[in-house]
Amino acid sequence: MRVAVLSPDLELTLEERDRPTPDDDEVLVRILSVGICGSDVHYYEHGRIGDYVVDSPLVLGHESAGEIVAVGEHVDESRVGERVTLEPGVPCRRCEHCARGEYNLCADVTFMATPPDDGAFAEYVAWPADFAYALPESVSLDEGALVEPLSVGVHVARRANVGVGDSVLITGCGPIGLLAMEVLRAAGATDIIVSDVVPEKLALAEERGADTVIDVSEENLAEAVDAATDGRGVDVVVEASGAPPAVQGAFDAVRRGGSVVLVGLAPDGEVPLDTNEIIDNELDVFGSFRYRNTYPAAIDLLADGAVDVEGIIDFDATLEAVDAAFQRAQNPETVKGMIRLGDD
Repeated sequence: MRVAVLSPDLELTLEERDRPTPDDDEVLVRILSVGICGSDVHYYEHGRIGDYVVDSPLVLGHESAGEIVAVGEHVDESRVGERVTLEPGVPCRRCEHCARGEYNLCADVTFMATPPDDGAFAEYVAWPADFAYALPESVSLDEGALVEPLSVGVHVARRANVGVGDSVLITGCGPIGLLAMEVLRAAGATDIIVSDVVPEKLALAEERGADTVIDVSEENLAEAVDAATDGRGVDVVVEASGAPPAVQGAFDAVRRGGSVVLVGLAPDGEVPLDTNEIIDNELDVFGSFRYRNTYPAAIDLLADGAVDVEGIIDFDATLEAVDAAFQRAQNPETVKGMIRLGDD
């Protein structure tokens, strides 16, 4: 089978590998659609994210969907032919966090396209059957692949405890910010403000239903939010960019007693904050790491037509053109590129 492999010297090329054989509890999936994530692009550009280093050949891609073509001995054979989306993080199932249902915090997780674990830019992937979720016929394979970033939005909404009538600021109009906006709207948020520095992304956010957009390259974030909320501030801020000014600005934009959810990763991992302000305003500050128990909810949102994920796709490419696709994905105006290995 063909796979797209990133070498330690950051060359992305196609290779031939043996088709995997599923273990007893696994399914073999013919991969048909894979999203290009920002983390994939970061590995492509820099060869590392924090302590995770591409020091041996790595198959990228963790937003995937396809069709089950074979099953392991302990998996029901009726699943052959099922269209599925793959949850890319498989925990140890034994630690305290797994026992508590917080499996996204498991320290011994296998996560696609995170060194040393290979991802889904491959024609076939063997994966645990219980992390392969059936897709309704009304959900396309592109939508199925994008259940992964949509799940980040679902987890954010749960962490923020967003309710009916809440006002929200989302800083960052990448895939996570835009899909979090979809989920927060479905959860009941009625006034949604978004900010970014790329006019094209702000225009897309406005097209997709943002009530107010702020170009923070031209406007002060806190002042613009004050103007939009009559000086009150928003109930919830979702920081989805990782940009230090946006992280700091989040605490100036939220109302007293409000909540800030941090999901974007800062480049250096540290951002100075005024802790006295957090205490005085009694702010709730939440970290949001990946997701847990979100795939069924995300699939239901898609099946009900409550959210739109295909609208963030800028382009698609074949596996043969994967390197050119990654170069295109580096464009700041690009939100989401897809690699398609077959027809839906």
